[in-house]
Amino acid sequence: MSRRSLPSTQDAIMILATKRTRPARRPPPPAGRMLSSTLKALDAKFGQGPQALQARWREIVGEQIARRCEPVKVIKGRQGQPSTLEIRVDGPAAALIQHQANEIVSRVNLFLGTGAIGRLRIVQGPLRPVAAAAAAPRPQNRRAAPLDAAKEAELKHSLADAPDGPLKKALEELGRNILRKG
Repeated sequence: MSRRSLPSTQDAIMILATKRTRPARRPPPPAGRMLSSTLKALDAKFGQGPQALQARWREIVGEQIARRCEPVKVIKGRQGQPSTLEIRVDGPAAALIQHQANEIVSRVNLFLGTGAIGRLRIVQGPLRPVAAAAAAPRPQNRRAAPLDAAKEAELKHSLADAPDGPLKKALEELGRNILRKG
């Protein structure tokens, strides 16, 4: 058996010019485009879960209730029954939350859709510290820029006749704040 020799450069150019090769494959479409219709169908069927509730809990139930409880999970109802929302309540506030259960359910149903939640399941336990920290935003204490020397001298001159004491200090502070803004 003899080995076949490789084609010459001229033969290779002729072969490549006459033979057609397969077209390059197109890349697959992005996964998000393919999944968007499926995700929309699942969202329509099952709705939003506890993550959506946790993210907007303060807006849904109000500041007072949100300070005392947090959503844990949504338990799907059987055979078309409405779901149950399990919430964690901080100790003695459970009685207060129990009395407001109907209001909480109606507010959550406004968010999730009519009839999504049928009842509450209250579990006593400590709240996450993240929720407690977000309940009371800390004010940022920034030191105000001092007045320039001319304005400070004008303020001192206008209050020269006032008697020394806490009233004069308060008037000076008020004058500084007004002059800073003006």
